[in-house]
Amino acid sequence: MMSTDFGKNRVHKIAKDGMTDLIRIISEKHEAGQPFYLLDLATIERLMDKWNNSFPNVKPFYAVKCNSEPALLTKLANLGANFDCASLLEIDTVLSLGINPNQIIFANPCKAISHIKHAATVGVNLTTFDSKLEVEKIKKWHPHCHLLLRIKAPRDSGSLRPLGKKFGVLPEEIEPLLHYACNVAGLKVVGVSFHVGSIAQDPNIYREAIAGARAVFDVADYLGIPKMQILNIGGGFRSTPLFEEIAGVVNEAVQSYFPEPNLTIIAEPGRFFPETTFTLVTHVIGKRVRDEKIEYWIDEGIYGSFRPTLYNSCFMGIKPLSMKASKESCQVCESTIYGPSCDSLDAVAVGIKLPELQLNDLIVFYNMGAYSKCAGTKFNGFDTLSTPTYLVSTNSS
Repeated sequence: MMSTDFGKNRVHKIAKDGMTDLIRIISEKHEAGQPFYLLDLATIERLMDKWNNSFPNVKPFYAVKCNSEPALLTKLANLGANFDCASLLEIDTVLSLGINPNQIIFANPCKAISHIKHAATVGVNLTTFDSKLEVEKIKKWHPHCHLLLRIKAPRDSGSLRPLGKKFGVLPEEIEPLLHYACNVAGLKVVGVSFHVGSIAQDPNIYREAIAGARAVFDVADYLGIPKMQILNIGGGFRSTPLFEEIAGVVNEAVQSYFPEPNLTIIAEPGRFFPETTFTLVTHVIGKRVRDEKIEYWIDEGIYGSFRPTLYNSCFMGIKPLSMKASKESCQVCESTIYGPSCDSLDAVAVGIKLPELQLNDLIVFYNMGAYSKCAGTKFNGFDTLSTPTYLVSTNSS
């Protein structure tokens, strides 16, 4: 029996095929113009099992920037995850949930002084760097912090969004920067970090980056720096069949290049955990028919969850849902979905096939957890920062 208590802190336990009914019931509590999210906590559990099975020796530090929904962070912490934060606010968001600062890596190679000072105050004592100036800032404002040298992945063209133009030292910069950080500034560099880029497409780019990290460990040994202990393999993971292939390449490469028994391996998965666990429910708030094409307006758009510079629309699923179950249209039309703002660029989907919908019907978007809700704004007076999230736990049957 499904409860009629639909508070956002309540977990609604439903069968896998019960999501549509739950969406309809919750929608009846909302006026049009109020989209909402569903977060499936059981899917997070299954994803953590998948991670642990594929990466038994790699500690996940979830990238908070991907989605900072408190219920998601709490669930991940309860499942044993740590956290990758890039700013003062992200650090405070994690700490406010009662999570220990030792579970945080401040994984931003270029940090404002105020953020470095705050990390020192609250006890976040592990960070990344890739420049001499960053060493000087850390030396002055957080001298007891342990450091990971961020290197540029040798080949990040095998990812959908490379990061190497902005982050990571080049091979010729490694020795002088390590020498300066450890032997001149007297800081403790305890390991190496890299990131092959967002959404890795080629598993072999991890092998090449791990080989590059091995070279840094060797340089540190040559310079007489205390033995490094941490390898951070970054992110780029999605929960797809390619994930197991990537894990196989990473695990084999680590065995080949790092026979050290006491090495700690960490990673910074972002979209791997939230992408498939969030569902966005929107309302049809407008409609226009032109010839045989239909245009719809919904209560979410590119200034909210569909920010084109962050969200990858090719990964989302779209399902129209009539609020009158017996009135499902059989006619399929070429359709465009617009967001609510007055910006003509605010188009969510163009030229897709949908059955004809009516005012207040729903359009449900799946795989909406990664770099979506976190990009909300109040542009044009539409507050997409306050979109509520309802908690769900679906069984796997």
